[in-house]
This record gives sequence, C-alpha cells and structure tokens, in this order.
Amino acid sequence: MRKSNRVVWILSAGILVLLVLLFESHSQTEDKKNLEEFQQYYKVYSLALPKSISFAGTKIPLTDYDVAERYDKEILTNVYWQSQTLLMLKRANRYLPLIEKILKEQQIPSDFKYLALAESGLQNVVSPAGAAGFWQFLDKTGKRYGLEVSEELDERYHLEKATYAACLYFKEAYGQLKDWSLVAASYNMGIEGVKKQIRAQNINTYYDLYLNVETARYLFRIIAIKDICENPAKFGFNVAYSDLYQAVPVVRVKVDLSISSLAAWSQQNACNYKLLKLLNPWIRKPFINVPLGKTYYIALPKDKILASSLAARVKNDTLTLDDTKQDNLLKEDLITQFDHTVLRGETPKSIADKYGVTEEDVLTWNELNAGQSLKPGTKVKIKKVIPENPY
Repeated sequence: MRKSNRVVWILSAGILVLLVLLFESHSQTEDKKNLEEFQQYYKVYSLALPKSISFAGTKIPLTDYDVAERYDKEILTNVYWQSQTLLMLKRANRYLPLIEKILKEQQIPSDFKYLALAESGLQNVVSPAGAAGFWQFLDKTGKRYGLEVSEELDERYHLEKATYAACLYFKEAYGQLKDWSLVAASYNMGIEGVKKQIRAQNINTYYDLYLNVETARYLFRIIAIKDICENPAKFGFNVAYSDLYQAVPVVRVKVDLSISSLAAWSQQNACNYKLLKLLNPWIRKPFINVPLGKTYYIALPKDKILASSLAARVKNDTLTLDDTKQDNLLKEDLITQFDHTVLRGETPKSIADKYGVTEEDVLTWNELNAGQSLKPGTKVKIKKVIPENPY
C-alpha cells in the first residue's frame, strides 16, 4: 500500500512538473509572438513639415528653425493625441458652420474658427482661471463685449452671441496691432501684453517675438489644428460622414415673459429639461427671469416640435411664447426673488411651506441636497411667482 502511494505521488509530481514546463513554454512562445506582432504592426512616425502653410493669409516662415520646431511640436502633440483630436473633428462638423458664417459676416479671417478649437475643443469647459464657453471668456471680458453674465444667465455659453463677442475683440485687437497673427496671440496674453513685448523688443511680427511659453505655443497649436482639420486623412484620421456629429435643427421660442419652471414648461411643449439644457447651456438655473422689455430665444428640438400639435404654429423656425403651452403659474411677467434668513430648526421643507412653494424648488434654487441641514443665519433664495391681476 505504501509502495502504491509512493508511485502515485511520483506520478503526480511528474505531471505537475510537466504542466509547469508546458505552461512556461507556451508563455514564452506567446510572448515571442506578441513581440513580433508589436514590432510588425505598431509604428510611430515623425511627420514631414508641409512645404507651405499659412494663417489668416500670412505664410508661416518654416525656414526659421525655431518656427519649424514649434510647429512640429504642436502637430505631433495633436496627431498623437488621437482621441481628443478625433472628437474635435467630430464636433467641428456640428459647430464650425455657424462660427464660419459669423466670422465671414463680421469680416474676420476664417482661420480664426480654429482658435475656438484650440481654446476649448468646442466644449463648454471652464478653465482654472474661470474662463468659460467655446471662446473661453472671463466674466468681466464677456461683459465688456456685450455678453450677459450672471448666476441665472451666462451668454459665454451661448455660441452665437459669444462668437459675435469674439469678433468684437478681434476687430479691436486688429485696430491696434494691425496683424492677424498678433491678434491671435493677444487672445492668449492680451492686447496690452503683446504691445508691451513689441515695444520692449522693437519687433512687430509674432514669429520673431520672444514670448512666454504658453503664447509662444499658442498660434502654432491653432495652425496645427487647422492643418489636421483641413487634411484629416493625411494624418491618419479617417472619419466617415455618418460618424461626424451633426447639427441639431431647432425651433426658437421667443421668450419675453418669465418662466418659473423650465422643466415643467419643456415637458408641456414636446421636450424635456435635459434637451432644453443641452440646447441652451447659457441658461444656468431651472427658471428664466425676463426683465420688462427684454427678450430671449430658447431653442427646442425641431423634430419634436414638428411632431407635436405646435407644428402648425411654427413660422420661420420660430414660435412665440403665446404659441406654446403653459399653465397659469408658468407664464408670468414677474418673478420676485428675495433671501430668507434661516432660523434655528428650520429645514428646506418648513421654509418651502412658509412661502407656498415646494421643497424641491427650495433645493433647486439653492443647489442643496435632499436632507441637507441648514445652518442658522445663512441665506436661502426664494422665488415667488406673482399671479396676474384677474381684474
């Protein structure tokens, strides 16, 4: 019996050793195969510089070694950041036609559309410094060029209006700098910043100025993005037309009265709050307060409007607020706002009951979470819709 057990043990050990050897042999073979395939298929290429490239009608002096190397850095960075660049190409199909139209109307060189891609990737992002929207305006700069910027409405996120504001800036900068390349550089470091360097160095061309690292890269990033967008296949980006993001057709609703609940109003009008917010990112709150004499246009998806009972009322892709559906509490010409000082023991629910609004309203207006406790002495915003006088 003992001899039998010893034989079984020896056989088991032998089988185990054999399995280990087979596994190691397979693993080495697999590793060798993977390495061979990697070496065969994975290639990273340097990119030849173009014979000629320009920005806003001015030829880039690629014969200058520093200029050539700065362009080379940006084209390599953007070509090999495939996911980001591919997404920019897809978004460009949706948004650039509107930007191009406005630039042409305002007599700004078409190449400035690529500045928006360099600034934001055509996303409504916010920088660490607080610059926002496709064109990355700071709040004070946006206001200076005619944009409304507040807690409730922020037109830095309104593509059409922000593009017109950017054009105002470009015109002002060109009036002082007389060179479109310097205008583009000034968008990064300011008009006065560029003028200061021109005075200090006695040089008035972007490519010959010694600038801070960010601004020295800035125009070359724009030019690299231009080259990729105009020649995507040349750089290996093969995007089928069906994969490009398409423009979303909209019907604009002329809003000249306040709407206290955009969620309720959108649902009453063949839409929903998510779509309303996606199409109107400039509306920052769940309501819109329209001062007397002011008018805004809210975009709603055209396909949903035309598939609804509102279709017959659409004229030139526009509806009036009277054309839309709303209950008596939604369409009012005045929404008052005031602050309630929190007393000890008060909750969002008790405050809502006090003013005849819902707890959800109080949470939304103040960006509070359900169940969140309130510290005595803090201010809570309350919005009250004032009913129309029935007499």
